[in-house]
Amino acid sequence: MSGPWEQIPLFALPEGTLTASPDFTDDVLPDDDAASVDAGVFVAADQAGSEPAVAAHRESSEQRDAAEADDAPTPPSPEVDGAAVDGDEVDDDAAGSDEVAVDPPVWETLPAGEEADGHALIVTAAGTYTPSGRELTGPVDSVEKLDKLIRWAALTPLGAPAQIWIVGQGACELLGWIIDPGSEDDVDDMEALRNRAAQELTAVLHATLTPLLNAGWELRGDPGHVVHLSRSIGNFTSMVDVVIEPYVWTYWNKDFGWHNRVGDMGILGSPTAGTYLPDDDLPAARELGRRLAWCAQHLGVLPGPTPARTGAAIVDKIKRERTRSGKGIVVTTPGSVPPLDGPPRGDLEPAVGWTRVPDAQDLDGTGRLVSIDQRAAYLASAGMLEFGYGQPTHLTGNAAAAAAVGEKGAPFGLWRITLPAGQALSLPEKLPLPHPHMLADQPVQTWVTTVSLDGLCSPVADGGIGAELDDLDITEAWVYPQQGRALDKWAKILREARKAAVDTDDEATKRFLSTCYKGYIGRMVNPDMWTATRMQHHHQPLWRASIIAHCRWRGRRVAMRIAREHGRWPVRTVTDSWVYLLADSEDIADASEALGKMSVEKDVVLTDTLLSAFASAEDVHDVNLAIKAAFADDEEGDL
Repeated sequence: MSGPWEQIPLFALPEGTLTASPDFTDDVLPDDDAASVDAGVFVAADQAGSEPAVAAHRESSEQRDAAEADDAPTPPSPEVDGAAVDGDEVDDDAAGSDEVAVDPPVWETLPAGEEADGHALIVTAAGTYTPSGRELTGPVDSVEKLDKLIRWAALTPLGAPAQIWIVGQGACELLGWIIDPGSEDDVDDMEALRNRAAQELTAVLHATLTPLLNAGWELRGDPGHVVHLSRSIGNFTSMVDVVIEPYVWTYWNKDFGWHNRVGDMGILGSPTAGTYLPDDDLPAARELGRRLAWCAQHLGVLPGPTPARTGAAIVDKIKRERTRSGKGIVVTTPGSVPPLDGPPRGDLEPAVGWTRVPDAQDLDGTGRLVSIDQRAAYLASAGMLEFGYGQPTHLTGNAAAAAAVGEKGAPFGLWRITLPAGQALSLPEKLPLPHPHMLADQPVQTWVTTVSLDGLCSPVADGGIGAELDDLDITEAWVYPQQGRALDKWAKILREARKAAVDTDDEATKRFLSTCYKGYIGRMVNPDMWTATRMQHHHQPLWRASIIAHCRWRGRRVAMRIAREHGRWPVRTVTDSWVYLLADSEDIADASEALGKMSVEKDVVLTDTLLSAFASAEDVHDVNLAIKAAFADDEEGDL
């Protein structure tokens, strides 16, 4: 009897369906208000350069929120492909060499659960498998067999359309999905290579998908690294996404990478960070299955082809649950920036980017360069803040100023204020000005969120300027009629999933979660990401601005505490990261493990050469070069 992740030799579909639950025998969705599918939604999303929107759907008992389940089955660890590790097969020369077997990463040894079974399948050149590793068929060596497999599997969605994952170049070759865009060594611009590969892949797929189209499937948008399929029968619509793992790199945006590098490729991981799937097909399939099950268990959804869309899928799952129960905040409309008097100065609430030249006191007794940052900063703020929604009210003059005064403080909104000149205030010289729009030598009239309004009114010792509302001269406002912690459950799900990843040393899923919340919050500002009608509620630029502002003010408050307790001031800050020159024994990080607290990001001992570089720095450019040399790699912001 074969064990998990061992293939059976022939394409012989078992009798019945692969799923144990009778709910899985129906591969179509009812066309009612709660679960209807508008194929145009998916086409619009594809044409916008992103994977499809997630439609609401009927959930079976197997599709419950895994975070609320008492017990989840824990299958035995799948067997490892014996051909790859069987010591008896090693020849004498290899056995006598100095090579040392490299242990797989910790996460690749974790068990694969069953939570994604019935929602996804994995296809390799050797055969097909459930995510938990149960063998199903032999090789899928034609598009006709792929159609047969999809129909027989009767997969159901889970926060995203059901998924068929094609893993490995061999599986692509069997389906005729072969491209040869050239080598990265032959091009100066990796983006040009990616574009060429993406175009070639689309052409190959159009030429080979005819059997699927003849069988009644329709394409939602142009096929690429994901082939979005839908099939309607009467009032029911079935949707399946075929994800082609070897070609995911052909879809490149800021979730996946930019310029001449590849970043995190969603649930597949990051080649540069060492979290991508194993090289060999069966271990890669096994690890992908584990990650799919992990997402189903801890996030309650299948992963989207980009991290941002995974974050959106979780939001939409919560939205459906709250709509059915009638409990909790449900936001159904976009929160576009209202028309402002004069264009905003770039971002409404920019992240900080600031460096200063250290003086003799900063260098006295120091021998380390330490970078601290807020643990999962944006996720922490997203769960803490109250966000506004609905149609905002425009107020001017005294009405705007009066609206900022309330029993619970100013309501969620945008406020046109006057920032005083920095040099007119008694502010610390070794910190950036409290707001990025503030200037040292003159007042500035600008728009800020309620978070910044509160921050400016905080005492200087807590990072503010100690202003009264009258001091800020509020002349105009956009105030929202409703507000609440709209992302609290979303943040809770991600927070608990992150803890599970940390507790098991699962760096792969931990990094994936980080890209999910960063990507989703980052894309809130861009309406082009959410053009489909059912996705427009994800366009919330004021939410994103508030989150950025909250992280910025929280970091400034910590910097003031460190100055009081340790007498140390930062020499640089980028987004939520602060860089300090410290003595050997100094520890400025927070003791708490809670999200949003300061943890050590980098800590290096400075050589005499580097200390000399800081001491001789004449401008901030010199300081940035010294910091870069000390940390020896690129510093990255939160988004």
